[in-house]
Amino acid sequence: MTDGWPLYESRLKGKLHVISKRYTQRIERHNLNLRQHLARLGRKSLSFSKSVELQTRSSGII
Repeated sequence: MTDGWPLYESRLKGKLHVISKRYTQRIERHNLNLRQHLARLGRKSLSFSKSVELQTRSSGII
């Protein structure tokens, strides 16, 4: 599933090349969630928590 970029058509043949913004939005949403989750690991981010307890809970390390 792609967003219609011409290079994808030459690389993906047949049923693998489905052009749809619907699936592109899902992929972009996943990327956004991943960036926000990883932002908690960097101190220069607004997502940083000064509390060690909150930091470990938010990163899933319990």
